[in-house]
Amino acid sequence: MLKGFKEFISQGNVIDLAIAFIMGAAFKPIVDKVTEVLMAIIGQLIGSPNFDDVGKFSLLSNPTDAADYIYPGTIVTAAINFLLVAAAVYFFMVVPMNKMRARKAVEEVAAPTETELLGEIRDLLASK
Repeated sequence: MLKGFKEFISQGNVIDLAIAFIMGAAFKPIVDKVTEVLMAIIGQLIGSPNFDDVGKFSLLSNPTDAADYIYPGTIVTAAINFLLVAAAVYFFMVVPMNKMRARKAVEEVAAPTETELLGEIRDLLASK
């Protein structure tokens, strides 16, 4: 039983997941700040993106305070916040990294080696 646990812990998947979790936690402040800036811009353009009160209702006949209401709009606010975070991560981090990788891949396409060129010349001469 302990041997199986040791094998499970030493698998690459668990280690990779642990590293990804630690990197994600370290990366969180950057995502938070980018999202904060985007939310400020959206707030300046269209007002506060808060839909908490949309569709609120109460099951009580005479609700007296905010705790008596059910706020389904909070789900809409959370979904919009999620989409904003996803957009921030995609457009400010994923897209630039993909462009950098593509540029690096183009640079890595190497010219043929001397041996390959000589082989091509030999094949061309042999075909004539």
